[in-house]
Amino acid sequence: MGARCSKLGFCFWSSNIDSNIPRSSDLDKGGETEQGKWPAFREYGLDELKIATSGFSVDNIVSEHGEKAPNVVYKGHLEDGGHLIAVKRFHKSAWPDARQFLDEARMVGQLRSERLANLLGCCYEGDDRLLVAEFMPHETLSKHLFHWDTQPLKWAMRLRVALYLAQALDYCTGKGRALYHDLNAYRVLFDQEGNPRLSCFGLMKNSRDGKSYSTNLAFTPPEYLRTGRITPESVVFSFGTLLLDLLSGKHIPPTHALDLIRGKNYLVLMDSCLEGHFSNDEGTQVVRLATRCLQYEPRERPNVKSLVTNLTSLQKEADVASHVLMGMSQETPAQEQSPRLSPLGEACSRVDLTAIHEILETTGYKDDEGVANELSFQMWTGQIQDTLNSRKRGDTAFRAKDLTTAIDCYTEFIEGGTVVSPSVLARRSLCYLMSNKPQEALADAMQAQAVYSEWPTAFYLQAAALFSLGMDSDARETLGDGAALEARRKRH
Repeated sequence: MGARCSKLGFCFWSSNIDSNIPRSSDLDKGGETEQGKWPAFREYGLDELKIATSGFSVDNIVSEHGEKAPNVVYKGHLEDGGHLIAVKRFHKSAWPDARQFLDEARMVGQLRSERLANLLGCCYEGDDRLLVAEFMPHETLSKHLFHWDTQPLKWAMRLRVALYLAQALDYCTGKGRALYHDLNAYRVLFDQEGNPRLSCFGLMKNSRDGKSYSTNLAFTPPEYLRTGRITPESVVFSFGTLLLDLLSGKHIPPTHALDLIRGKNYLVLMDSCLEGHFSNDEGTQVVRLATRCLQYEPRERPNVKSLVTNLTSLQKEADVASHVLMGMSQETPAQEQSPRLSPLGEACSRVDLTAIHEILETTGYKDDEGVANELSFQMWTGQIQDTLNSRKRGDTAFRAKDLTTAIDCYTEFIEGGTVVSPSVLARRSLCYLMSNKPQEALADAMQAQAVYSEWPTAFYLQAAALFSLGMDSDARETLGDGAALEARRKRH
């Protein structure tokens, strides 16, 4: 997710609030009245999150600074319901007191709003401290504002981002969480519908180093430089820097922007991509609001509720869905999500040999019907009966986990050559895996695929063998192929 990249007078507006724009106080009602909209905060096990992130694979990193980020964020896929999650991983040194980490996470985890990428849970085991949040599939404001691919962010969408962000801060303030640490364009994420949401991670205070700002000092509130403390007014200052980002399409230091504004050259600030798409009056009002937020004296800055009121009156195209304004297909995120794995797929993703054995034993040979039935007339011959007896002896040994006998009997069945059975190949593949022979297991699973090219089980067993061989990237790709086949089967 994402590319790797990184003050005037007072003005008030009438609160001409569009009925389609929800008030901040209404934003948490979904969590209170709709069962299941947001799961309750809970503690996760480290093993559970390892499975969800494929062992914290580099392929799952979505934080825009990749592995070099001090706290890396991974995309994960929960087994329970197949939900996508974002997992932020800290080292113990960031939160040496596990109880303090848990208490802080629980408080943030009580917040539930459609303007937040909500915190779903946490994990603290050994040296690991992890936060689990809703996954936002459409990347960050930084990506869409500074490094866009197909179209720049429209003026109406920039105004919506500003409003939704102000509403998120107003909601948090009303719930007693007025402090937000290091508010910047990376903290604003876009959900499946293209709506902007504020990351919950900025609501967590790092307990050890006390740092609230990791960005360039040129963008840091002046009082924070003096005292080292963040206040609600500091958050409003950072909101002002985001307004400048939205206006200019660039990350301009506030002092430079204010010099231009005081010289009445504010139009120089405006993103050239917006030319002709906003009126001078609209631009002036947003510039003035940004300037108020960036006042040197904290007491001269507006509060977040005032920001919501002012930005509500500026909204344009309020009836147009965000994904339309963003130029997104609403179906894109669903297409990008991996198909949900079956129980066998999940077991193979974990290389849980006991679970795989139980599933293959329960499934039996029902998947062989389309392959072996055309030879069923030969079952009356003695040769076929001998072959089937070999399989039966193999099945008895397989059930008892007598691996050597099962392999010998299944080999005798396969070399008989009169009946083709992908299920026998799958069973022998598992026997090889359980005997610590992943190369032979992979060969059998590939042969099963050659016999039955549309069989998900063959792909899943290949993935288990590849994981055992340390070929994790190939294994995950093969798991995806198996899941896609299974999804196709269900549709037909």
